[in-house]
Amino acid sequence: MLDQDTRVVPQVKAEAEKQAKPQTKEKPKRKPRRRWVNILFRILRALLVPALCVAALLVGLCFGYVYLGHREVGDIWQWATWQHLFDLVFGS
Repeated sequence: MLDQDTRVVPQVKAEAEKQAKPQTKEKPKRKPRRRWVNILFRILRALLVPALCVAALLVGLCFGYVYLGHREVGDIWQWATWQHLFDLVFGS
């Protein structure tokens, strides 16, 4: 590419060599996970969002019943309380 007559500044030559070679960083190799661990993580990720939604619903219902409804905390765990609430909402 360059003739012998052409004088190249060493700095420019070094930059040309850097551009010619692709820089690759070697990542440290991790120990591969077992297949059952990957399956377990996928199941947990799939169940995490619905579980958090159900927990948020229960906490919200309890909060509303106790603090907004001015009722006793112990009444939350009785089935008749939630049956009455269901009947009020859906008009059965």
